[in-house]
Amino acid sequence: MASSNVTYPPPEPYTLPTCHPRPLKPLETPPRDLKPPQIPVPPRKSLLDDWYNLSTHIVPAAYPRTTPFIPLPRLPQWIPNKDEFKAAVRRTVDELNAAKVAQWNGELDHLGPNRRPMWHCINRYVRKGFRADGARKGVTLFMAHANGFPKEIWEPLLLALAREQVKNPNYQVDEIWSWEAVNHGDSCLINRDALGGLYDWRDNSRDILQFLEYYLPTAASPGALPTALPRLQDAEAQSRRANGLQARNVVFVGHSFGGCTIVRAALEEPRLFKSLFMLDAMIRPVEGRAPNPEEPILNLVAGAVQRRDGWSSKEEARKMFSAIPFFKAWDPATLDVYVECGLYQAADDKVKLKMPGIQEAVCFAENYAAFETFELLEKLDPAIETRWLIARNLTPRETEMRRKVAWRRKVNTSHRIVPSGHLIAQEIPSVAAKDLHEFLSTRYGAQKALL
Repeated sequence: MASSNVTYPPPEPYTLPTCHPRPLKPLETPPRDLKPPQIPVPPRKSLLDDWYNLSTHIVPAAYPRTTPFIPLPRLPQWIPNKDEFKAAVRRTVDELNAAKVAQWNGELDHLGPNRRPMWHCINRYVRKGFRADGARKGVTLFMAHANGFPKEIWEPLLLALAREQVKNPNYQVDEIWSWEAVNHGDSCLINRDALGGLYDWRDNSRDILQFLEYYLPTAASPGALPTALPRLQDAEAQSRRANGLQARNVVFVGHSFGGCTIVRAALEEPRLFKSLFMLDAMIRPVEGRAPNPEEPILNLVAGAVQRRDGWSSKEEARKMFSAIPFFKAWDPATLDVYVECGLYQAADDKVKLKMPGIQEAVCFAENYAAFETFELLEKLDPAIETRWLIARNLTPRETEMRRKVAWRRKVNTSHRIVPSGHLIAQEIPSVAAKDLHEFLSTRYGAQKALL
């Protein structure tokens, strides 16, 4: 399946009500006596094993959090009466939504921010045969997932990208960092007791900025790194904020929630960013009575609240997933990775989601960060290049939103419409990889290797 060159015409003029964007909460130094947790799963062989060595690392999350800690609402228990169960689900959705609206309206400020330490698990893939000689800078990829998916979900796309490079090797991806938000995947297993009933997408932006400023090694290297990455000095972080990541060519790849939070981070600290490659980033103009979400968002929350979480084995889970239309649209390799890395063997001997449905619902309940990012997007530093891959198989309402995103910023930007639903990385990883390969080849090919 080839990628599409179709693009949107500019939207008709529109009036955008302000959502009064706020700056990100300043970072504080995490407590010095924090002991890093153990990675909760054993090492595994990745799909990229022929090309890259995989290691997993731990870094602290931004401290403190933007939101206070409030307990999770009780999940509704399944009952045969469908109407009663649906009503119970809606009560949980309304409780999550009410807490989110109260937070955005400042009604929970008296509770103070959540100061429970949290951590990120991050996968690092280093190209086999890579020799850092100082004469050139290869490409570093930073990957940020969509809501509900583990950091490994990118591997089918990255495998397709590696195969594209073999066919046209005029650039090299030396290192890949696959990010995992605090309430996703292995990170969620580590942070389970610190996560509550509120999540602010802007915290993922703050987490990414802290990693780039204080924990990302200065240059790509073939050598092994400690599992717990050391914190760099404040002077180095200040230099990076002022001068960027000079020893790296970092291309940021984000999908949906991950794309929105990368863009929000780039708006805050633009010198850290050069190139943004966004897969249907969840950035949207204000609609209705913001911050109250519209019905489509509430439906996503409801779907997550009632998500099944318990199977006898991963084989049973995969068989059940394969029968659901949502998963049938996926590339089979991506579903395999999701089953392998998104599920775990729980203490009760059941196979469960690493990120339970209630945490996915908490993340879906956020929508204001997407409004903020859209409003601010036209102010993104002109030096930062943006490429948008936009899903074609959307409702007319969603299509119009994507068109406005594609044209919101009119300099140093381009977009393509690709034959997929919103889950581009899951449904057409090879198509997305081809577009990413073309993007990297044009900008970081052999003729620019010394830049």
